[in-house]
Amino acid sequence: MKKNTLDTIASRAKYLATRMIYEANHRGDKQKGDPKIGGHAAASASTLHIAGALHLLVKTGFDFIANKPHASPTDHAYNYLLDLFLKPDLNRFSNEECNQAMMGLRKFSQNGEPVFQSYHSIFDPDHHNFLPSGTVGIPPVNIGYLALAYRYAKDHGYHVPDAHFWAISGDSEFREGSMFEAVPEFAERELGNLTWILDYNRQSLDGHRITNHSIMGGSDASRIEKTFLANGWQVIQVRHGKWREQIFKNPEGNLFKNFLENELLDYELQALLLVQDKKQLKAEISKKHNHLKKFLNAVSEEELHKALHDFGGHDLEALASAMNQTKLEKKRPSLLIVHTLKGWGLSSAAAPGNHNSLPDEEEVKSLQQKEGLPSETFFARFLDGSEESKFLKKRGDELYQQILEQHKLKNKNQEYFLNLFEAKGWPESIDINLKMASYPHTQWMLGQLNAKLNRCANTPLTPDNSNKISFKPLSADEEKWKLPAELMVAMAPDVGTSTNLNPLMDGKIFGAPIVKDFETDLGVKDTKLPDLVPGEDPMDRFIRFEIAESNTMSCMGSFGRLKDTLGVPLLPLMTVYDFFIKRALDQLFYNLYWKSSFILVGTPSGVTLSPEGAQHGWKSDLQIPNQITWEPFYCIELDWILSDAIKRHCMNDNIGRTGVIIRCVTRGTEQKDMLNLLKTQKRFKTDYQKPLHHANFPLENAINESTLESINDQVILSEIKKDVLKGAYYLIDYRGYANYVPGDNVIHIFTMGSPTTEAIKASQSLLKKGIYANVIVVTSSDLLCGNLAYENDYHYLTEELDINDHLTVKEITSSEKTILSTKRVPLISVHDGEPGLLDNLGSIIGTKQICLSVRKHSKCGRPDEIYSYHGINWESIETAAMKALTKTAESVTLQL
Repeated sequence: MKKNTLDTIASRAKYLATRMIYEANHRGDKQKGDPKIGGHAAASASTLHIAGALHLLVKTGFDFIANKPHASPTDHAYNYLLDLFLKPDLNRFSNEECNQAMMGLRKFSQNGEPVFQSYHSIFDPDHHNFLPSGTVGIPPVNIGYLALAYRYAKDHGYHVPDAHFWAISGDSEFREGSMFEAVPEFAERELGNLTWILDYNRQSLDGHRITNHSIMGGSDASRIEKTFLANGWQVIQVRHGKWREQIFKNPEGNLFKNFLENELLDYELQALLLVQDKKQLKAEISKKHNHLKKFLNAVSEEELHKALHDFGGHDLEALASAMNQTKLEKKRPSLLIVHTLKGWGLSSAAAPGNHNSLPDEEEVKSLQQKEGLPSETFFARFLDGSEESKFLKKRGDELYQQILEQHKLKNKNQEYFLNLFEAKGWPESIDINLKMASYPHTQWMLGQLNAKLNRCANTPLTPDNSNKISFKPLSADEEKWKLPAELMVAMAPDVGTSTNLNPLMDGKIFGAPIVKDFETDLGVKDTKLPDLVPGEDPMDRFIRFEIAESNTMSCMGSFGRLKDTLGVPLLPLMTVYDFFIKRALDQLFYNLYWKSSFILVGTPSGVTLSPEGAQHGWKSDLQIPNQITWEPFYCIELDWILSDAIKRHCMNDNIGRTGVIIRCVTRGTEQKDMLNLLKTQKRFKTDYQKPLHHANFPLENAINESTLESINDQVILSEIKKDVLKGAYYLIDYRGYANYVPGDNVIHIFTMGSPTTEAIKASQSLLKKGIYANVIVVTSSDLLCGNLAYENDYHYLTEELDINDHLTVKEITSSEKTILSTKRVPLISVHDGEPGLLDNLGSIIGTKQICLSVRKHSKCGRPDEIYSYHGINWESIETAAMKALTKTAESVTLQL
């Protein structure tokens, strides 16, 4: 393709992007008080040729791109020219629809018309294989782990196309710590299919970037190059355009080249770019850099001005050559440091503070006229038959066919897995036998569940006599777990052993096979600890990290996207100390916005982790769309919750809740108590004729509940499982007991997680005082009173659990006055976390609630000491119950 044709296409893309931004800021529907829209025309122009090389020459329809947020209009402009605005059914937009979309940057779609979000988004009509980019520093990391996910899927035998992964970042964004945390990661994992591109324009939002040249021993570009080389990356600097390369051949041109590369400070360069008088420009350089005098005397003022502005980042051929060079590197990731001019081709070029500057109407019209477009035609492609049109059609059709091919593969994979899942069926649970467990806790249970899933995944269905490993045959239910277990990918930021994932780690680390097993060779391996030597065997399903919660969170999110990208339902399971989820909140939010599908286990969690309580005890209580949080109390609850999450993921039944967060603890509890307490409920008795009384609280005209036979244990658990998965269940339920009078002696205790132990004690104590305290265990606040409950108007809470605003009304009339006693059942909530998780229950119902929760920094101590310190122990619950009952017992007196 002729260079001038490509440059003409890039010129049209620059105008289109600029026009999009201008129109977004000059709509007729602006209202008084509306916030500013802003614009990033200069940042888009900076990336014009980088994006152009990718779209027009280098990328395939299977590749992924994470572009910097402020360059999204440039991508949209190229996709407009390539006719790659697609509907959900993958049909192309009509020309009219395309032009309408171009008018809709940052506009809300009122009637389903196509629009563009401010930054790259899954809602955009050209979002195919583009990562959402609204949060800087995160997408380049996610795209790196997406490259790893592709390799993992291919190594494990799944159908995956060849793809390259590109990330474009601004040089200010390149100071984001999240990116530098991932730099050694990607090299050590040998991600040769990853290329980061640095748009090095030496400017940021606030103005020129000023770095310490003397301390760093060069420009920031040099520092970055040395950093990445030290971390094992291939680095290519794209500094100079064709004109510079030509002028370097002049006498002493090498001195001018060295001047540009090693002597000229970035800040001085930016200042020189602002000098409009070419004669003054030459004089200033000559005066300050005397050693260039001979070279400067040999070039004209015009040639020097042109050379100063001729950055390699605006040379499509140089960029494409460098990009293709990175694709030849099979093991090392690559970094392109691309030197550009912010605002290239605009009046704001190199101007300080141009980040948010907007071209005025005159400049936009001038660009439009240069494109030969009539004044009334804001958006248009090239005329049919032109060289540009023919090139774009051929290139656009090629990319479109590859897009269709990827979606065809995705649909094929989805159908394949769904058919297998449906043919096998799903067991009720993973089914861990707890009879021999001594006072276990939920984190221990997590290890048991994953150990069993690991065995299911790695046990062959047919005996292999050549295999030296002896496998216990799988049962019929275990066979059903085999495929889902094979799809699970575990990972942890150096806490795999302490979060009970040892069985998943031992000899099953997925990673580049870069070392021999020296410990075994030398006879010093400790077989009681997991074998951490990496490999790429199909049985290797654990991705090991150092202490890098952000990296692990991004990796989890990228692996969880393969289901929607390729139809391969890999299910990442990440464990982390719950408190340290906060270190990766940006990454977690990105995963949820991106609709990734994953299981995140925060364990141990809360002030229940009291020996570490001073700093580790504040839970990561989050309420973000597309998330569901679980907090099991009994071990069997965790079994049901994990089983349900895996099934929903595999069967595509997790819309609105793809991000599963589970909190576990290391505080044990007596598992037998669950059934013992459930059996005290009237609904689980075989005889429903008479009111009941508790053995420790005998009442006349009632029967001792312990003398009545209960229904079958499995039937009870089957019913409770349904409630657990709906968000809450009655553990202690006195409905149907003698003298049970709502409004007088009844209170509901809502408890979540480990403080349920305290709620049980409080209920038992209150019973001795004649108060019926029902204990309702909350397994998911999201389902009971959070975002997911809001969607159906809290139906489960108010209707199925029967916690509502029904009033008990008593009317007492005397000679002087009438007393109306309107009493509701008050609520107590107790949980080891921030108040916001459960403190809205009373407002939903319309009754008195006291919320006991963690409201101050913690200290070290035993759980009973720390629970008392925070006021979430059983005595505090009892005191709160008495207070709430007193408040709701007040009568409204009306004078006759």
